[in-house]
Amino acid sequence: MILKGSQRAGGWALANHLMNDQDNDHVILLETRGFVGETLHDALDEVHVISKATQCEKYLYSLSINPPPHHIANEDELIDAIERAERVLGLSDQPRAIVIHEKEGRRHAHVVWSRIDADRLKAIPISHDKRKLMSLSKKLFLDHGWELPKGLQAYGGRNPLNFSLSEWQQAKRLGVDPREIKQSIRECWERSDSKTGFIHALEDRGLFLARGDRRGFVVLDVHGQVYSLSRWSGVTSKDIKTRLGAPDELPDVGDVRTRVLGEAKQTLQTFIADTRKSQQAELLPLNTEKVRMVSAHRAERAALKQAQERRWVEETQARQARLNGGLKGVFDWISGKTRQTRRENEQEAYFCLKRDQHQRHVLVEAQMRERLALQHKFRRLRNQHTQERASLARDVGRYLKSFGDRKTRFNGPVPNNPTKAFKAMRKGYERDRYRGPDLSL
Repeated sequence: MILKGSQRAGGWALANHLMNDQDNDHVILLETRGFVGETLHDALDEVHVISKATQCEKYLYSLSINPPPHHIANEDELIDAIERAERVLGLSDQPRAIVIHEKEGRRHAHVVWSRIDADRLKAIPISHDKRKLMSLSKKLFLDHGWELPKGLQAYGGRNPLNFSLSEWQQAKRLGVDPREIKQSIRECWERSDSKTGFIHALEDRGLFLARGDRRGFVVLDVHGQVYSLSRWSGVTSKDIKTRLGAPDELPDVGDVRTRVLGEAKQTLQTFIADTRKSQQAELLPLNTEKVRMVSAHRAERAALKQAQERRWVEETQARQARLNGGLKGVFDWISGKTRQTRRENEQEAYFCLKRDQHQRHVLVEAQMRERLALQHKFRRLRNQHTQERASLARDVGRYLKSFGDRKTRFNGPVPNNPTKAFKAMRKGYERDRYRGPDLSL
């Protein structure tokens, strides 16, 4: 299981994120241990209030637990990973909340601990947590017999396709998969060995190098959106400076954006908009099926929960009825029969608890396999869309490059009909169209 954790504040915002059932198919608040409040918002508010008696600003520790995509983790496996994580982090017996998310056929968990020791009113120090969690992740993969991912095989290696929340949101606003952008920039960097080669490689993908205001080198796409080169390529600033030198000779962001959005703007934006519109139309039937499936699955889980709660009450009452009251109860207590009955009741209650847990997992597993079948259709269609967008971005980049060259060098007239020129140029590349990287979700 991949473990990613961080110290943080903002308990209310975190609770909103974790309990968001709009972006997740199912959200389950599995446990709130050591809190007075029963909801996640109330629990994290308690920690915030207690932290006011200390100087600790980041009073929470948030951890995400992601099993391999092919494995549907049950509650016992997730709790085992959580308890092992809290031991290596030094958070044993601290108040915690566990939330399970299911989305796109994947099941993963989030756990939030209080870092505040309520008895001493001090924050529990957490050091080298990333190294500890990576080591534990490797042990979990080996214990379960799963194939180690590349990031754990090459210990400490940085995966250039990992994203911060801001990077993901930046790409999501444009309606594209951020892996497309990040992998394109990374491949351009790896396939070039000079500044000129890198610029040409980017422009072939519909990306443009520019001088940033604060970050040195930045990359713009055909929408004029700006991306930090070091962040989105996964390359250090030192390596960028060694290969590209100083950014002073490059045009600034405003000039590049003017070029990208100004030259034949209406024509190019029409092509881009048409592509996006057609892709959204192709996704509509699958999205409709997803909404129907999620609604049916939620209804099935609600029905099972109600049935289990009703049965639990009936079984609890039956176990309680085995304990005699009055004078007969006194004799049972003296003879030891009461203790024996209670032990039997406790064992039976435990088996009933595990039975209900198993029933929930059987239902969850069946539903997730059904959801995975639908997700495979999404994946195939999204891969097709990725290839189409990569091809269009490359064509747009080539067209803008040739269009700009004609205006600058005066080696031919600027086309009077940009739409016709673009179609003619694109037709010439149909034979060797770039099919895009494999970005399986």
